[in-house]
Amino acid sequence: MIVTSFRLDRSAGRGWNPAAPTHPMKKYLVEFIGTFFLVFTIGMSVIAPGAGAMAPLAIGSVLAVMIFAGGHVSGGHFNPAVTLGVWLRGKCPASDVGPYWGAQSAAALVASLAVKALKTGLVSKAAAMGGPMTPEILPALLAEFLFTFALVWVVLNVATAKGTNGNSFYGLAIGFTVLAGAYSVGGISGGAFNPAVALGLCTMGLVSWGSLWIYLVACFGGGLAAALAYRTVNGND
Repeated sequence: MIVTSFRLDRSAGRGWNPAAPTHPMKKYLVEFIGTFFLVFTIGMSVIAPGAGAMAPLAIGSVLAVMIFAGGHVSGGHFNPAVTLGVWLRGKCPASDVGPYWGAQSAAALVASLAVKALKTGLVSKAAAMGGPMTPEILPALLAEFLFTFALVWVVLNVATAKGTNGNSFYGLAIGFTVLAGAYSVGGISGGAFNPAVALGLCTMGLVSWGSLWIYLVACFGGGLAAALAYRTVNGND
């Protein structure tokens, strides 16, 4: 079924165009692809032999290019917390929220399995040497909340605001927000800022499953707070 929904219109810059019809499955496929490569890059660059101190640069870069590549179709969320914020902003149909979350979560799981397949033995070796990360609850909650807030705040302002409509920097702004967060608080929480990424980190054995709730609470809370802050500052522009 063809539906009319908000999506990014490349011809007008990264602004949502309510008049442009997009088949739902195309949007969900784009969300799957973008989230897959985000989580895949995280696993491949973080698990040794990886990119070392350059891992955040690889992660921020792949997020930026995937947003540029798929933003005109699905909005380029690749993050359930972003989907929540954009929905609360009024720029994502409620009917897309569940499928977006499903596509993003499925992509994270598949990407994690791909990483484990390519790094056969290395994932288990890393887990045996250091064990999965079990972050301190309060510092991790704060770190994940703050940078998820920052990420969703940036997305809403560079990708949905009338004042920035037609800009060509939206992908870089979003990618560099993740880059800054990974360098700033990665040592505290792992630097997920994304529930789907957190699911992938747990699947790869980088973070303990018992800590998953920290990321879910902090990331969705950050996305909610960012949407409320945006509406307070910008109203219903």
